Amino acid sequence: MLKYISKRIVYMLLSLLLIVTATFFLMKSAPGGPFTSEKAVSPEIKKNLEEFYGLNQPWYKQYGDYLGSIAQWDFGPSFKYKGQTVNDLIDQGFPVSFMLGMEALILAVAVGIILGVIAALNHNRWQDYGAMILAVLGISVPSFIMAAVLQYVLATKFGLFPVAGWDSWIYTFLPALALAASPMAFIARLTRSSMLEVLSNDYIKTAKAKGLSRNVITVKHAIRNALLPVVSYLGPLAASVLTGSFIIEKIFGIPGLGAHFVTSISNRDYTTIMGVTVFFSIILLVSILIVDIVYGLIDPRIKLSGGKKGA
Repeated sequence: MLKYISKRIVYMLLSLLLIVTATFFLMKSAPGGPFTSEKAVSPEIKKNLEEFYGLNQPWYKQYGDYLGSIAQWDFGPSFKYKGQTVNDLIDQGFPVSFMLGMEALILAVAVGIILGVIAALNHNRWQDYGAMILAVLGISVPSFIMAAVLQYVLATKFGLFPVAGWDSWIYTFLPALALAASPMAFIARLTRSSMLEVLSNDYIKTAKAKGLSRNVITVKHAIRNALLPVVSYLGPLAASVLTGSFIIEKIFGIPGLGAHFVTSISNRDYTTIMGVTVFFSIILLVSILIVDIVYGLIDPRIKLSGGKKGA
């Protein structure tokens, strides 16, 4: 296990280096600059700003300095938020996005698995059709439409939840549900198809022949093996959800990390764009590593050292 984790960490560092390099040079090749705006800046002021932020240095010097700062977990100052660094923006926005994302992730996984299991156990019955109709709606309806519908029905029409804001737990339910709708639907479809495949295997038929109850067969034998594709999906899903969704955060007035990221693009705040991209990449790589480890724990036949199943 330690050998496998060490090898994966080395691969993660190499992947992160490629991501940092690609992000750096893409920002350098983008038209305009961090001090390009509708309001003209005099050449003297622009020259002083570039000298202050080190933008007048050769590209290789800037690249080396940026790699050094990333290694020290320093993403540099923000070009547009005066007196704040990119680390400050991440520290402010990520806890909010993380809290919202965790709630949405738990909701998506729990409800998605339950719907998928119910649909598979009642194949070609009304429960199956009903669950899959909900899944198709969840996948087809964009998150911002889902958010607007939830606001109108549950907040405006019935007054069960606040329309927007970020104050207490009650404010998190609607945005978490809107954020969880699409992955919930995908997990339901994934669980259903995987459960149907598992239920057709010989060892399930053997368990039924032995007289085991339906609940025992489902919980002890079927669900555990059916969850393997779902676990594989959780890595990128967790990274995407936990770092926040700008659309949902914008609609519900949530001060999360997603708002900072998109605002930095419109403001040409290059250090914030690069910093948040690197931060997102780290979360994604760590999530995938955790998923691989959990994958091996769920199915002991998978050897972490070689990634192959035993006979």
